[in-house]
Amino acid sequence: MSASIEPFFTVIAIVFEVIGALAMVSGCVIAVVLAWRTLRRERRAHAAYLVLRTALGAAILLGLEVLVAADLIRTITSKPSIEDALILGLIVVIRTVLSMSIQIEIEGTLPWRRALLTSGGQVLARSIARERGAARADEASSGTA
Repeated sequence: MSASIEPFFTVIAIVFEVIGALAMVSGCVIAVVLAWRTLRRERRAHAAYLVLRTALGAAILLGLEVLVAADLIRTITSKPSIEDALILGLIVVIRTVLSMSIQIEIEGTLPWRRALLTSGGQVLARSIARERGAARADEASSGTA
């Protein structure tokens, strides 16, 4: 690859890494807020724990997916070598195993047994939508009381 283009793709890879890290950090904050609101609303620690676990797992999944993309960009735009390809392969295998184990924990089923594919972002979005719906129901019930 041309020497003038390589720094551009290095910056792109760094941006992807930052996005992946931000997805995990912001997802952690969202997970804690959702769990706290669930605990406050339902007064059940187990329900709050499940919300925290699901939302945090989804944030980690989303971050891992973005970090794999960053590794792919970094590897294919650098000087190609067998060592780089093997390192990328190992990183992808490790992150794939992590993603699958987290997804199994979140959904309680093997990924290939699901009818529809669900990404970490979709699980996180579902958790947020569920929380918003519960908050609206709380507002409606307190407004009519």
